[in-house]
Amino acid sequence: MADTSARFEVLLTEGAEQDLEAIHDYISEFDCVTNANQVLDELMVVVDSLSQFPARGSYPKELVGLGIKEYRQTLFKPYRVIYRVTGSQVIVYLIADGRRDMQSLLARRLLGA
Repeated sequence: MADTSARFEVLLTEGAEQDLEAIHDYISEFDCVTNANQVLDELMVVVDSLSQFPARGSYPKELVGLGIKEYRQTLFKPYRVIYRVTGSQVIVYLIADGRRDMQSLLARRLLGA
């Protein structure tokens, strides 16, 4: 039987940390701080959940179209958390509103385009 207690270390890149800050700032400005804090808390629950079963995430369709299947995503709608599993680590690269131009955003952040 497989060891279900195995956990992955979840790390956020500087870009992902900045994404969280920008999301919080945006919601604080255009809604309220309470809702911004709630969304941030929910996003962190999603991020922390990657420590178990990170392979459950789907492949971002924008990257699959380019033949890239090394990144995965999980959702807290409308936000997409884009990450990569490397050994025993999960590295979160991007946290963004999925209604944005994700093709360009992913190209800039992940592919350096």
